[in-house]
Amino acid sequence: MKPVTLKDIARQLGISITTASKALKNYPDVSEKTKRKVRELAEELNYVPNAFAVGLRKQESKIIGVIIPTMVHYFFSTVLDAIMKEAEKRDYMVITMQSNETYELEKRQVDLLLNKGVDGILISLSNKTRDFKHLQKVIDYNIPLVLFDKISKLVNCSKVLIDDRKAAYEAVTYLIKKGRRRIAHFRGDLNPQNSIDRFLGYKKALEDHGIPYDPKLVYLCNNNSDFTDGYSSAKQLIDDHGEEVDAIFTVNDMLAIGAINYFNEKGIKIPDRIALFGFSNWFMASVITPSLSSVDQNALNIGKTATEILFEEISCRQKGEPITHKKVIIDTELVIRDSC
Repeated sequence: MKPVTLKDIARQLGISITTASKALKNYPDVSEKTKRKVRELAEELNYVPNAFAVGLRKQESKIIGVIIPTMVHYFFSTVLDAIMKEAEKRDYMVITMQSNETYELEKRQVDLLLNKGVDGILISLSNKTRDFKHLQKVIDYNIPLVLFDKISKLVNCSKVLIDDRKAAYEAVTYLIKKGRRRIAHFRGDLNPQNSIDRFLGYKKALEDHGIPYDPKLVYLCNNNSDFTDGYSSAKQLIDDHGEEVDAIFTVNDMLAIGAINYFNEKGIKIPDRIALFGFSNWFMASVITPSLSSVDQNALNIGKTATEILFEEISCRQKGEPITHKKVIIDTELVIRDSC
């Protein structure tokens, strides 16, 4: 069935297309009687405005693109929820893509979004992204770009993130103040800035409290940084150090939960024998036994703030006004539970 157009409505009512359009938009120079007739007929005929045609006239697509490393991570799903809500307020559609932590896929997805004519792009970089030419292409096309969470200091655009170094420092300091002295760290890949900063925060907390840094207590979880990595790293930690280690700070909650599963299986008491502190405050942190202490990243605020900045820049672009890039640091919070 052929879609009903504004021209069809105007023809049936014997009015101009302009009058029909104004009636649907509630313009004051159209009589209430005409408005009512137009709305009733539009509803009867199941008329849907052609957003693409409107976008062409306004030099906008009413679409933004989002690229995240993974959909299943609680942090990213929460960020995405906030993005969708902010976009819906502005009658925007969101194209969401998942890079699966791979640079090549992320690069192709950027090209796809540019080909779709999106008005702006939000990206949290993959762990493997070391070349930023695809992001420079977005900037060169004058398309607003906002990086969030996993960012690069080398890309000239707005960024929304937390102070990972400070948050990690505070988590490890909490463990130290609870009397823990041999604290291991399950870190993420060597490349992402947030993984680097969480490691540096861990290291600085040890140094500031007179605890020598021991690289043998740092375990690189660069496959998926998930439950299996946490489980296997916990096993290796015990094999390597026995009862010497009394706490673990992990780069994310999934690693910590994997470690908890291993310790529970082996009868290693948490927190009596070993304490754990995670990062992200995933919902599973509150339901696992024992419940996991974690850093709350305030994911909703990250998503909301990044999207608000993107729409500000889209508005500036449409008005021909200069864009001033922003760097916004979102506050974190330590959520203390049974694991420490």
